[in-house]
Amino acid sequence: MNLPAILPCCFNRLHCSPSITPPTHFLRFVIRKKGSVVCRLSDNNKDDDSVQDNNSHQDNDQPLENTSLENNDGPQPDQQTGLEDGTDVQVASGSPLPGVKVPQQLNESIRIPKETVEILRNQVFSFDTFFVTSQEPYEGGVLFNGNLRGQAAKTYEKVSKRMQEKLGDDYKLFLLINPEDDKPVAVVVPRMTLQPETTAVPEWFAAGAFGLVTVFTLLLRNVPALQSNLLSVFDNLDLLKDGLPGALITAFLLGVHEVSHHLVATEVGIKLGIPYFVPSWQIGCFGAITRILNVVPNREDLLKVAAAGPLAGFSVGFILLLSGFILPPSDGIGIIVDPSVFHESFLAGGIAKLLLGDVLQEGSPISVNPLVIWAWAGLVINAINSIPAGELDGGRIAFAMWGRKASARLSAFSIGLLGISSLFNDVAFYWLVLIFFLQRGPIAPLSEELTHPQNKYMALGVVVLFLGLLVCLPYPFPFSNQPAL
Repeated sequence: MNLPAILPCCFNRLHCSPSITPPTHFLRFVIRKKGSVVCRLSDNNKDDDSVQDNNSHQDNDQPLENTSLENNDGPQPDQQTGLEDGTDVQVASGSPLPGVKVPQQLNESIRIPKETVEILRNQVFSFDTFFVTSQEPYEGGVLFNGNLRGQAAKTYEKVSKRMQEKLGDDYKLFLLINPEDDKPVAVVVPRMTLQPETTAVPEWFAAGAFGLVTVFTLLLRNVPALQSNLLSVFDNLDLLKDGLPGALITAFLLGVHEVSHHLVATEVGIKLGIPYFVPSWQIGCFGAITRILNVVPNREDLLKVAAAGPLAGFSVGFILLLSGFILPPSDGIGIIVDPSVFHESFLAGGIAKLLLGDVLQEGSPISVNPLVIWAWAGLVINAINSIPAGELDGGRIAFAMWGRKASARLSAFSIGLLGISSLFNDVAFYWLVLIFFLQRGPIAPLSEELTHPQNKYMALGVVVLFLGLLVCLPYPFPFSNQPAL
């Protein structure tokens, strides 16, 4: 099997920059030398020469070094790539283990010895679970090709139990899809090489800094008098208090979204990091970047966690939006808006047309409860995070429902549409930039990626994507020009 080319250092966007940046939730195979990181491009032709398919039992009888799985007839690892011991490289997205960091050279105490490989092949895997037909060294571990017997979830459970009985907790099993032929493969790596992404500064400090800026942008967004001249903010700090009610409503919706993620993650055994709120002067906040700290067991668990936040945010935001249209303004005046603003969202425009009827006329400003605008902002934040792209909630939902290859195509399509939208909308432009540099993926491998989620969870995922679409799509129908009776 031809392993894909290793992506260059520029793909490793968060790890080569000394600036304070929110971390992604990539899981890495990392060995460092005194904290140094060297990024180099691997030569694909040399990689091909050094990786041989073991398609017969004779291959297993060839002498292997007890600290390496490379064929002795091929060049030594340091001769293949010229990388220093401990060098980090980014695994390409066409790899069975995308989105991870692996060391090109492993310490002898970490590499899988030949004896362990034999135990894995002959005692851990079996005819009734995963019948191994060949094996090959792969990115710090061993990749086993073979035939899956029975359901993937049960097979993974059986093989994991056997591996623990034979080898303890020293190794981690992944049951994945080979992107080259769409067939199941099993990958075993030393567990100690799985490390969460590290940051240059403490998480709480970076998250707190982003949070403080987000508080300011939430207040600023709800004071129109200051938005036209940002420099005037420092001369009119007292005006920021006028934006407090709107900032609290939007912050409440953000909190509901993030708390729901964490509650469901705790229930299914997934560890989440501290959320990094992303400030936005257009809508107050773009949401939060939250990394996953451990390996997600399966696609259903990922779907539960990813869908929980948007579902809760949409539900509460929808209730607040309806309340804003139904309840009169507390001051009897409210906010004067032009009906054209409701053309920006199919959901908001449809509800406005349904509840306001003929009062909503093109070119005739109306007074609405400010709760409408505040709730709408919260819905927009949930909607843009539900776009099926990269590592957004929508991207994780798409991956969980349709698998890695289909979700990657959908992600590329969504980013393309977002790029076109960015030509006409500044929110779309900034969101596109953030996705590209911080959230474009790929999603880190799950323990078992073959089993589809249950239909009820698939339905929830579709609902999230559909609601996000309703919020983002414009309302195309004209409002009534007939005078109200």
